[in-house]
Amino acid sequence: MTMPAQRLDAPRTVQSVVARMSALGAALPPEDGVAVFNRVYLSVTEEVGRRLGTGYFQDPAATEELDVRFAARYLAAVDAWAAGRRPPACWRPLFELRGHPAVRPVQFAMAGINAHIGHDLALALVDTCRSRGAEPAALEGDFDRVGALLAGLEERIREELMPGPDLLEAADPLTHLVGSWSLDKARDAAWSAFRALWGLRALPEVVEEFAERIDKSVGLVGRCLLTPLPVTG
Repeated sequence: MTMPAQRLDAPRTVQSVVARMSALGAALPPEDGVAVFNRVYLSVTEEVGRRLGTGYFQDPAATEELDVRFAARYLAAVDAWAAGRRPPACWRPLFELRGHPAVRPVQFAMAGINAHIGHDLALALVDTCRSRGAEPAALEGDFDRVGALLAGLEERIREELMPGPDLLEAADPLTHLVGSWSLDKARDAAWSAFRALWGLRALPEVVEEFAERIDKSVGLVGRCLLTPLPVTG
């Protein structure tokens, strides 16, 4: 695996990212695993877009570039799969199991977030720093501000996609599985991976090996999150 800098061919703005993801969602069956993740991601991206012109971010231009570079990696994985090419290992479990009848919607959502935060975020941060000639500290404040927007994401996903209280007993394995993953911890790990990749940027072979190991380990976690569970009801 190589770690090429992500180009900003298309999309180039958060608005164009929203348009692309909206079109993707409209083209997929609602129950499709990628569609489930896409809906979650679209709502977050729309919220970031709304905040760009409000003074919420210290550097809106850098935040928008990071957001677009980040989204572009997900969209590139979608395009690769659609074209019969192999996407990064972190995305393969979601694409392979997207139609499995014994995988629940909340699992699809968490697996997509795991792939995107666990792998793509660190690489998008590196690309943004390289593009802007900036050091990691220049992005840290707005990285945390985006994190604040994500703070309620896990809870909202669980509320909307987990079975209702009347099914909690039957859903115990699902509750255990989803509870084993944390968005906050994934973000912390992504920032640490970014700092390591940035510090190693003068050693491209080491960077490539490190990025490949991140990709594979995140893919392994994603496959666990997509463990098929007994269908009840």
